[in-house]
Amino acid sequence: MSYQRIDRISEEVRREVDAIIRSELHDPRIKGTFSVTRADVTRDLRYAKIYISILEEADHKPMMVALKSAAGFVRHALGKRMIIRYAPEILFELDHNIEYGVHIATVLKQVQPEVQTSDDE
Repeated sequence: MSYQRIDRISEEVRREVDAIIRSELHDPRIKGTFSVTRADVTRDLRYAKIYISILEEADHKPMMVALKSAAGFVRHALGKRMIIRYAPEILFELDHNIEYGVHIATVLKQVQPEVQTSDDE
């Protein structure tokens, strides 16, 4: 199986899991601004690690608990939506890339020298 096929399947899994979470899960702990940033599907298609980015820090823990408890439902719904032999086991992980990017941008603003403007003009 080529890596290109795995990449296509991973992207399709990411899109479908995002749609399932937004439209079919009605858990009150799943709220706020979040996005499914990436899906890594193993070569044998048995496992899919789904990375979730959550904007509000207070929502991290309850939302991850809700998603992990709904993993079986998400897997079942994914199996109905996609034409693959086996629906992969879903493993949710918190993605810290957006927080890290915001932190780096903040640090760069603090380190960046101030631009001098001339009053002669």
